[in-house]
Amino acid sequence: MVAATGGNFLVPDGTFIAELVAFLIIVGIIGKWILPPLNRAMEKRQAEIKESLEAANRAKAEADETRAERAGILEQARQQAREIVANANTTAERVRGEAVQRGQQEYERIVSSAEAEIALARQRAVDEVSRRVGTLVLSVARQVVGREIDAEAHRGLIDEAVAALQAAPDSSAGAARG
Repeated sequence: MVAATGGNFLVPDGTFIAELVAFLIIVGIIGKWILPPLNRAMEKRQAEIKESLEAANRAKAEADETRAERAGILEQARQQAREIVANANTTAERVRGEAVQRGQQEYERIVSSAEAEIALARQRAVDEVSRRVGTLVLSVARQVVGREIDAEAHRGLIDEAVAALQAAPDSSAGAARG
């Protein structure tokens, strides 16, 4: 059309004004009724994204804090376990020492008791042998002499036989040991 009228295309014609008015009306409608809901939706979305990022940062901080707390608790548990093991080892050593000491004391008591019983049995045996030897000596003396020996002579013979008997086992025991 511009070519048919021969005019300049830079100069506006009658339709330009109508197009401009229609354009401004459309822009006004868009600006008044369409852009505000879009802006609110975009602002709401930006707020949600910002809130999500802040929540993610808080969650990350809480996770880091929880991780550090868990590591601390784990280290405390390990330390307590080491202390428990050390205490158990100390207690075991103490109990073992006490058991060894009690065993040694029991051993010494048994040996002492056995030595006392042996000494008592030896003394009883010596007394029994002395009594029998005295009776035997008296019997032999009666047969040899053919008469009754008085009590004083009898006692002297018994004492003499007992002394000889006590000297004989000591010398034979020393010879057996040497």
